[in-house]
Amino acid sequence: MKFESPIQRRKSRQIWVGNVPVGGDAPIAVQSMTNTDTLDVDATVKQVTQLQDAGADIVRVSVPSLEAAETFAKIRQQVNVPLVADIHFDYKIALKVAELGVDCLRINPGNIGREDRISAVINAARDSGVPIRIGVNAGSLEKDLQKKYGEPTPDALVESAMRHIDILDRYDFQDYKVSLKASDVFMTVAAYRKIANQIEQPLHLGITEAGGLRSGTVKSSVGLGMLLMDGIGDTIRISLAADPVQEVKVGFDILKSLKLRAKGINFIACPSCSRQNFDVVQTMNDLEARLDDVTTPLDVAIIGCIVNGPGEAREADIGLTGGSPANLLYLDGVPDHKLENESLVDNLERTIRDKIAQRDAASADDKSEQIIVKG
Repeated sequence: MKFESPIQRRKSRQIWVGNVPVGGDAPIAVQSMTNTDTLDVDATVKQVTQLQDAGADIVRVSVPSLEAAETFAKIRQQVNVPLVADIHFDYKIALKVAELGVDCLRINPGNIGREDRISAVINAARDSGVPIRIGVNAGSLEKDLQKKYGEPTPDALVESAMRHIDILDRYDFQDYKVSLKASDVFMTVAAYRKIANQIEQPLHLGITEAGGLRSGTVKSSVGLGMLLMDGIGDTIRISLAADPVQEVKVGFDILKSLKLRAKGINFIACPSCSRQNFDVVQTMNDLEARLDDVTTPLDVAIIGCIVNGPGEAREADIGLTGGSPANLLYLDGVPDHKLENESLVDNLERTIRDKIAQRDAASADDKSEQIIVKG
């Protein structure tokens, strides 16, 4: 029996971002954000589509002006993944995108301005059935909080968030999620742990401005890993100075490693050593590149020798153990046939895709049977 995740997730109120449930018992959603000019509809639609193809459940788009709100509406019409509008300061932008079909408003009620403006945005969200995301960032804390605490701290982040939450509570608006992000791992983790005990709404996790692809991935994995192990987090975004598609891939890899989501191939591969009977590193590079389109969950073990190979192969859906004169392929934990090095990657790819086709067909049959039973 395969080991299941021991994580007990925090109980949270469920909201809906478009057709994606966030919180409650819903899977942890993976988000990213476009970095194209929102006024460039074609470029933004293309990137949103790429993010959706990579597995993004929700995509955020910056809407800095009323003109961008008009183009946001055109983008919304051309994609089917839920879109969050990122808005600051100008309440009229929030009103416009709510009217034009946004799936979630990312605002800070406190920087919208006067009370009448805040109430107008909240009422527009309520009337449109649109949730709000309160986004607190260590780099943009209110001036009085900066003065009070001297510098960004976990308590400062939580106090800022609670101010915005109090505004929503005053208008009895409960469909919101909250993020408290800093570039410092310890500050972020402490802030989320504190607010997790104070509210019931979903929490959106992220280490903001985490860095480039490698350093940002490490920092995000450490910080989000600590929180996810605590059961905290209902949706995540990996903030990388890299192609946003990489944010989605890293997000799913983090969730897969904790057995919180299953998407695509989970590779188990040795780092290789002098015992290897084939080039493990090159084989892995080739397989990951060729199978990047796969979304069906599958465990594949690629082990270069017979020391750990058989044990890992028996636990995977497909496993390869290096051997001489030929390598041994396991299917569903059972030795099946041998593969020569010369055509190793081609044969592995074909076997993996055949397995995926079988699994997809079985899943389709199960769904058909469920429909018939319900009918």
